[in-house]
Amino acid sequence: MRTLVILLLIVVLIAAAAFYLVGPVGPTQETFVEIPPGMSTPQISTLLEEKGIIRSRYAFDLWRLANRGTLKAGEYRFDHKSPLPEVYARLRRGDVYTRTLVIPEGFNIFDIAQAVEAAQLGTRQSFLDAARQNTSLITTLDPGATSLEGYLFPDTYHFQRRDAAPIILATMVKRFRQAADQIGLKSDFHKTVTLASLVERETPVPSERPLIAGVFTNRLEKRIPLATDPSVVYAAMLGGNYRGTIYASDLASDSPYNTYRHVGLPPGPIANPGIASLKAAMEPAKTDYLYFVVDRANPGHSKFAATLEEHNRNVAEYRAGAR
Repeated sequence: MRTLVILLLIVVLIAAAAFYLVGPVGPTQETFVEIPPGMSTPQISTLLEEKGIIRSRYAFDLWRLANRGTLKAGEYRFDHKSPLPEVYARLRRGDVYTRTLVIPEGFNIFDIAQAVEAAQLGTRQSFLDAARQNTSLITTLDPGATSLEGYLFPDTYHFQRRDAAPIILATMVKRFRQAADQIGLKSDFHKTVTLASLVERETPVPSERPLIAGVFTNRLEKRIPLATDPSVVYAAMLGGNYRGTIYASDLASDSPYNTYRHVGLPPGPIANPGIASLKAAMEPAKTDYLYFVVDRANPGHSKFAATLEEHNRNVAEYRAGAR
């Protein structure tokens, strides 16, 4: 009789263990659980029970004692029923919920702000405000910078849903510092990044970037206006009046970013360059070229010229192709 009772108790315990540990439980719709740093295991298990993620906080605590390990803070997303060990394993791995933010080479702060809003990581305006307010992140690189433009390195990032703009910006600047160190960029950041941003916006062809940088360097040395359209577009964007194309009024603008009217580099970067453009700005091609124009017969590429006469012929060909 005693043996039978013991067997029954064992069966009951096994059934209870299966019910609390193996039996899936959880939400049938998307549920977020945020575990702040420093929260104890009993507090975590209580929170999970309250949210309906686990059936019993006591079972979770016992499983934690048996398996040890550190539970990671962060925001977790649950959208289906799961057994308790699976929930525990996710917290131990730190499988936090993140949103992916893809920043291509050549995006400026306006493009990035739009991407941040599209990824539901904050509003466009809050990002732009933060990009102008957090210049202390690059004080050692570019003390006179009025925004973080140029130093938000293009990459694929993963941020938690509640990460604010300053966290996003700090992560991107950190990535820039890593990239700069990787290619040996250790000084003259303002000039190099500004030139690299112009190169980045002028051509998508990596092999032509040193040539573009060489043209700009030659024009700077000869005090010839850079006359680069992307800087005019950026001036219009800063003024909040960009209309999707360049108008005569944009070319006549007195903005210091209007490189048709003002000699020299613009006051700062107009976009965020990648490694290839940064390298091109660091080591421009040694060339006699002073001009370039889009090569309509070879999309994405440019036609280069050393004389104004040759350049005018190239421009005429471009316009003829456009007609």
